[in-house]
Amino acid sequence: MTTRPDRGGDLPPRPPGVPAIPAQPGPEAAAAAPPPAAPPAPAAEEPAAADPAVDAATEPAPRPDRAQYGVVAFLALVGGFVIFDATTRIGRAINTADPIGPKPVPILLGVLLLVIAVIYAVDVARGGRGEPEAGEDVDLSLPIDWRTVLLLVGAFLVNAVLIERLGWVISGTILFWGSAYALGNRHYVRNLLIAVALSLITFYTFAIGLGVDLPAGVLQGIL
Repeated sequence: MTTRPDRGGDLPPRPPGVPAIPAQPGPEAAAAAPPPAAPPAPAAEEPAAADPAVDAATEPAPRPDRAQYGVVAFLALVGGFVIFDATTRIGRAINTADPIGPKPVPILLGVLLLVIAVIYAVDVARGGRGEPEAGEDVDLSLPIDWRTVLLLVGAFLVNAVLIERLGWVISGTILFWGSAYALGNRHYVRNLLIAVALSLITFYTFAIGLGVDLPAGVLQGIL
């Protein structure tokens, strides 16, 4: 017989082989427990390396810059004119000091200009473009300033027409002053004084330093 605790005896022994029952947590312990950790996200797949051959095939072909054909035409015209002038106007003056004569050099220059024009035309047709100068602050998207271009061309034409009649000093003054005006300088008196000084300096530099007399025009006998 087993004894009872209320009768002053010991607790009855637990039968062997029965495991202990763990204590069940209450609602307070369940609320304090941290939430389960989320599973780690899968690693992002690295993008596949771009295939240069595929990119080259998908890119549109470069369009030729048709404005460059004007430069090609200009080079071809200059080369043709130089060859024509050398073969029709230059004589066959040959002496012991110059056995080649005056014709081969301008003809060679004209042929080189024609070759450059052909190579440039092929490059433009294949989509070649010149790289912009990094040191220049130029916005290529803006339209051409035709007013400035026409004023500069006019100044050069006036100089070419008046240089024989008025002389280099006067025509050169008009050229320098007109170029400054075309480029936006509005200091008229200062520009006129600088233009006169430049014309006189170039006139005497060619006459004294190089032995080349520029046209004096109406100032013949004064200069």
